[in-house]
Amino acid sequence: MNKILLLSNNDNVKPLYEWLNERYDVALFHEPLTVDIITAISPDLVISYNYHHIVKEDVLNIMGDRIINMHISYLPWNKGADPNIWSFIDDTPKGVTIHRMEKGCDTGKIIFQKQITFDESKETLYSTYSKLHKEIVNLLIEKWDDIRTFNYTLKDQDGLGSSHRTSDLVSLLKGRSIDYSMTIKEFKKFISTGDN
Repeated sequence: MNKILLLSNNDNVKPLYEWLNERYDVALFHEPLTVDIITAISPDLVISYNYHHIVKEDVLNIMGDRIINMHISYLPWNKGADPNIWSFIDDTPKGVTIHRMEKGCDTGKIIFQKQITFDESKETLYSTYSKLHKEIVNLLIEKWDDIRTFNYTLKDQDGLGSSHRTSDLVSLLKGRSIDYSMTIKEFKKFISTGDN
């Protein structure tokens, strides 16, 4: 493996980019991905991490098993937007997942995943979000030799799980703002009571 295309729209990609860039020729890309871009870059592997664009089916068909996504939820729970927040609102399993990209949002077969627990009386929305990002980068690094050589067994996502859009959270909040420094316990009270 020589060339990696890393897709992201978030600054928290920096530690992963730096780690990969020490080892490979890495292109960091923020815009919608097209077949022409894939053809021009000709990557051995595409990694999507906090990427805000849907990868179209023609790109998925070209890349096949060589396009993966890093998602900060324990799939099949909390596909889509704001996975950390919804894991607390819906009280679903928390964790991180590396999966094959397929048509649909966070629907691909699981490569590796890790379940994570939090102390809800001490952890905040910000600290849990940061911890999940640290854990998913660590998981990719820990399993990198297997990922780069495709030495893994794909696992189906078990059950329907849950899925959310950005508009779901906007609708739930009804104009209120989230304070990311509140503990998870405080956040759950805020959501259930509507207190600001």
